[in-house]
Amino acid sequence: MIDKLFYFVTVPMVYLAVAWAIVGIIIRAVQIWRRPRHPFTLKVFEQRSTLLGRMPLIGAIVDVFTMPTVRKHQPLFWVFLGLFHLALLALLVAHLDLLPQINIMPTGSKHMLGYGGVGVVLTVSVLYFMWRRFRSPVREISVPADYLLLLLLFLIFITGDTISWANSWNSGGFVIGKPEFAAYLDGLVKFTFDNPRDVLYGSHYVVVVLHVLLANLLLLLLPFSKVMHFFFALPMNKLRRG
Repeated sequence: MIDKLFYFVTVPMVYLAVAWAIVGIIIRAVQIWRRPRHPFTLKVFEQRSTLLGRMPLIGAIVDVFTMPTVRKHQPLFWVFLGLFHLALLALLVAHLDLLPQINIMPTGSKHMLGYGGVGVVLTVSVLYFMWRRFRSPVREISVPADYLLLLLLFLIFITGDTISWANSWNSGGFVIGKPEFAAYLDGLVKFTFDNPRDVLYGSHYVVVVLHVLLANLLLLLLPFSKVMHFFFALPMNKLRRG
């Protein structure tokens, strides 16, 4: 029974979660696109005298990546936001690197890209975000979903850290290394529906299943969460620029 449950989490549920997230994001985007045009301008400042003010699209792109308002009013928050997003990008590349077709790290390496450092940055950043949520004035404008999302992210990162840190920082290493993860992900990409248990050996398999389960839950919640800001950050900043 438990083997069937683990198989469902690591194969069918992955496809269902990805499909749900893609369809949900498209529906949300269409809903927003079809809403009546706002009767008033959302432009919040006039900057025609500056170079970026004369090029609102370029200015919006710069705003997305530099977050000047946050930097000005909440510099510590800005530092952690920057570290978090850079580490998130590195994490995405590190997971893609697990595919056998991409080998930034050597094929037989037991290390992920970043040697566990990416997980440190992400975990510390999320802990800071959680600490910030419990402090005034952010606490007064927070809702339970904000805390649950941060808790889910923390659990995803800490289970991923358990795998990555054990591989890179423990002399005994993790039983499951990059070649095994490559075989699992390659099976997912090619829709073989093979049982991951056949390639992911050892007692640590339960940690991998838990990590995948939490990632699946994040994908299922994605269309309804504040993570959607990722897809609308540029259009919103463009509206602010005019």
